[in-house]
Amino acid sequence: MQSVQEKMLREMHDKKLFDLAHNHTYSYLNNAFERNIFPSEDALQGLKRFDEALPHDTVDAAEVIDQLHEVGAPATVAKLGGRYFGFVIGSALPVGLAAKHMATYWDQIGALHVTSPINAKLESVVESWLKQLLGLPENAVAGYVTGTSAATFCGLAAARFKLLQMAGWDVNEKGLNNAPKIRIVTGKHSHSTVLKAIAMLGFGKSNIEFVDVDEEGRVIAEKMPPLDNRTILILQAGNVNSGSFDPFEEICIKAKAAGAWVHIDGAFGLWAAAVEKLKYLTKGIEHADSWSVDGHKTLNTPYDCGIVLCADKEAIVSALHMTGSYIIQSKERDGMYYTPDMSQRARAIELWACLRYLGKKGVDDMIYTMHQRAVQFAEELKKIKGFRIVNDVVFNQVLVQCETNEITDKTLAKVQELRVCWAGGAEWFGKRVIRVSICSWATTETDITQSVHSFAQALSLVTN
Repeated sequence: MQSVQEKMLREMHDKKLFDLAHNHTYSYLNNAFERNIFPSEDALQGLKRFDEALPHDTVDAAEVIDQLHEVGAPATVAKLGGRYFGFVIGSALPVGLAAKHMATYWDQIGALHVTSPINAKLESVVESWLKQLLGLPENAVAGYVTGTSAATFCGLAAARFKLLQMAGWDVNEKGLNNAPKIRIVTGKHSHSTVLKAIAMLGFGKSNIEFVDVDEEGRVIAEKMPPLDNRTILILQAGNVNSGSFDPFEEICIKAKAAGAWVHIDGAFGLWAAAVEKLKYLTKGIEHADSWSVDGHKTLNTPYDCGIVLCADKEAIVSALHMTGSYIIQSKERDGMYYTPDMSQRARAIELWACLRYLGKKGVDDMIYTMHQRAVQFAEELKKIKGFRIVNDVVFNQVLVQCETNEITDKTLAKVQELRVCWAGGAEWFGKRVIRVSICSWATTETDITQSVHSFAQALSLVTN
């Protein structure tokens, strides 16, 4: 009887298991753009087949892969296509999927140069490209994390270390007990992940000094409190609902003069800086100290791919410090010093592939097309009685209201039930809205028109 090790050595050698997985993957991709955006009820019920006792003995590997394909694949959300508008979730470029597929087999650890020279090299290359694309300071460094939630945490950790160091306090050694007070200032529409990072870093959400916002969710510069060298100011590139951008230049210049640290949460919106016709939205971001952005949103890299950028290398490395006699440091880049993790996958591989494939012009074209599709969605929906667009569509977000909160919610539920497209809901200045996020390279004019027709059908079913 074969041992488990012998079975796995054979599977590695004959490649039949990998061929099977590849065939299932290609079958999935062949239908990714035509299938329902959200799984059918039958597919959801089928997930009960996973409710089984853990097998006592090893099972056939092909059986495991077949079950994932037959039961798991139908229950996936079709985010790769052009009609998924829920949350701010991007599709994935074909070259990114292919590169991640290769990197999966390489199974590289992105912590150190010695654990993956290729990842270390590509991290350095991508860091340079990002600074060029986004117009950030040459001295900025990049850390590659799971997403903007982690990236914001890293940026604020660097800010905490730096401001306390300037006040004569080493937070790594002394902790926060009896530490000088750090002020946190941000807009009233700051994203929930920013509030989460503030809480995790021990600042306390009740200590936040919230700044009033205008009708688009932008921080009102005139309402900004006096800032000082004990202040962390958090601004926003891309309001998660309206897509609006804070007035960076005016606020950042004053903040820097006061000695405050400025962090910009740009999960999806920071990419506007790479688009010739949209970069006016991000004017002044170069004056900030740190930035957080996702690759897996607007840039359409595969999940997960977040990036923290920081203009103060010493601050971020000190805040995320790691020691150990067994750690082999390199004269080249060691990525773990810019992130909270030591065990981290090599995210830079598919990020490099996407940027290398697109180039500056491709990035510009892809992101501006998303904006055009958002404008199209708003314009087509305006023509249908019963819908109202409540935001200025400056980037990729469209906010839709019906006549009442109840009709808005019921219409959204019906849109989701129809499965032609998928959108989410939110509250906007006390009223319910349908939130449409155009983040996919694959979204076509036809996709938008089909989706608008689905909205119209949903409203008709709700009100008639």
